[in-house]
Amino acid sequence: MHFDLADLRLFIHIGESPSLTQGARRAFLSPAAASARIKALEGQLGTRLLYRDSRGVELTPAGQKLLRHARLIMSQVDYLKAEFTHFGTDSAGHIRIFANTTAVTEFLPEVLAGFLAKRPGVTVDLQERLSRDIVRGVLDGSTDMGIIAGPVEATGLQVIHFSTDRLVLTVPVGHELATHKKVTLKETLAFQHIGLHEGSTLLSFLRDHVERLGLSLSLRIQVSSFEAICRMVEAGVGIGVLPESAAMRHSRTMQLVTIELDEPWAVRERSILVRELDALPGTVRALIATLMPERSGAP
Repeated sequence: MHFDLADLRLFIHIGESPSLTQGARRAFLSPAAASARIKALEGQLGTRLLYRDSRGVELTPAGQKLLRHARLIMSQVDYLKAEFTHFGTDSAGHIRIFANTTAVTEFLPEVLAGFLAKRPGVTVDLQERLSRDIVRGVLDGSTDMGIIAGPVEATGLQVIHFSTDRLVLTVPVGHELATHKKVTLKETLAFQHIGLHEGSTLLSFLRDHVERLGLSLSLRIQVSSFEAICRMVEAGVGIGVLPESAAMRHSRTMQLVTIELDEPWAVRERSILVRELDALPGTVRALIATLMPERSGAP
């Protein structure tokens, strides 16, 4: 069985688009030409890959499976090109990263700033995703690497620990909880919280634990960053759960009280997820090496 790489790349474009026409456009083909190539691919595989109707296209189960394999194959082809074009150096290339909220908003911007400043030929696509989507993205090849916090089911992936993250509670000076050394999540639920935006990994993580208690999380306002949470807390709007590194940094310029969360899940190991470290291009391995010095503690 022979696969044309151009057909596989076309199939990826169509699989990631709402319609065959848009997928064909991304591949610089006419819809008729794209349709003919997909039909030929279906004939070669002996199975239907797409459901076609007036609303667009939808992948069949076989199409979903081919999309996963096609992404992995094309990723390896791109890696191969990068390796031989630059002889294995880390001076150029493109890196896609799926990461959790803390990574995207807290330490990765600073790490990437230094990394990219030394490598003008490197570009990065950084996306905030939920932990399950990060794992799935690394497995199916839609991202080069993932960054998560906490335990994870990652069968078939390499999990590289690089630092430790601790969640804490922040309250304003004079708050009822301000004199406590430790509090449980349940104790905090009597008060209104300041939360991150919908879709953030930290908010989803907290909601999961609140639901396990059979209770609800009262959100007074949702904001887009840990700094915004701290400003709201300082103003007395509510209380907030956030990484200790962020709480300590903002405590230097704001009137905040930081309290330990007395929960086994409050301490979370940060990890990098990859399919196979040695198979990654030099650019991605160089970024992972840049993150590794953070082992000594939370950034």
